[in-house]
Amino acid sequence: MITFLEGKLDTKQLGRVEMNIGGVGYEVFIPLSSYDTLPLEGETCRILTYHHITDADQKLFGFCSEDERDMFMKLLTISGVGPKLAIAALSGLPVRELKNALINGDTKRISTISGIGKKTAERIVMELRDKFDHSEQLDAFAPLEAPAGDSRMRDAALALTALGQKPDDAAKMIKNVAAKMTPTMTVEDLIRLALTK
Repeated sequence: MITFLEGKLDTKQLGRVEMNIGGVGYEVFIPLSSYDTLPLEGETCRILTYHHITDADQKLFGFCSEDERDMFMKLLTISGVGPKLAIAALSGLPVRELKNALINGDTKRISTISGIGKKTAERIVMELRDKFDHSEQLDAFAPLEAPAGDSRMRDAALALTALGQKPDDAAKMIKNVAAKMTPTMTVEDLIRLALTK
């Protein structure tokens, strides 16, 4: 199994790249989210890969982050979703937005992705919604405008749990105040706001 490639980025196009690894060219299919973070042609880079093998074909799919590859592999577990549709999903929505839509059951948002209809979106949500750990679910409550890596909502929910709230109740309390969150609010401010709601 090929898990990553590191070498010269020979060709960079929307949807695919060619990597020169020790004089051997590898074609790798990528989502738009990865394309945006790749270096210029001729520079050295490292791409995480998923090696898809069928009776008729072999293809490499590449990603610039572990989150992208992880989401791609989760999507592949769903009946009727193959690599092309999984790449389309990652191209249609950034990983964070896709994860939020899945956790929050937003089938309307998912069905805006090219190639995914209402029924497929419902199946994706039904099968993946519970496959995210507790911290990922808490992160999904954060407004999408909040910078990636902003852990205030998760920290506030964990603090509420430590204060005796059930984890699900703590998550709901934080979700209820998420819209009022500002960049200057502290974890303590969020806890106070959640407790006064």
